[in-house]
Amino acid sequence: MVIEKIIGNMATLEKRTPHIEKVYIESDHLVKRVQRVVTDHGKELGIRLKENRELTDGDVLFMDESNMIVVQVLADDILTIQPIDIQQMGEIAHQLGNRHLPAQFEGGDMLVQYDYLVEELLRQLDIPYKREKRKVKQAFKHIGHSHD
Repeated sequence: MVIEKIIGNMATLEKRTPHIEKVYIESDHLVKRVQRVVTDHGKELGIRLKENRELTDGDVLFMDESNMIVVQVLADDILTIQPIDIQQMGEIAHQLGNRHLPAQFEGGDMLVQYDYLVEELLRQLDIPYKREKRKVKQAFKHIGHSHD
């Protein structure tokens, strides 16, 4: 089976089926419009999205009267950074920017993929953080540029 469009998302879908199969995807793979996946029931699927859209957690890839196939994002190894004031936020944002590390924000938390050097930096700057397994809503995107 080849999936060419997303039917909807579990968060907003009104109609549901009695059976749900899951496709577990790493957050890095959410940006891929073409990929091969296997459901938790062993069904092989090809994803070839026609629209320029990224996958998100809860996306419904297939649905009929009795079955749905849904994307489930695997938890990432994350540093959840919780600066206590604007000074700390500025310091860590500047340092992460110099390292070209992508960050995401959820509520008052800054999320970055785990990196032992960043963890050491957070300790040195005495910025509150925790390392955790956490599901992110979208892929961490590196934005390239040059210093020419």
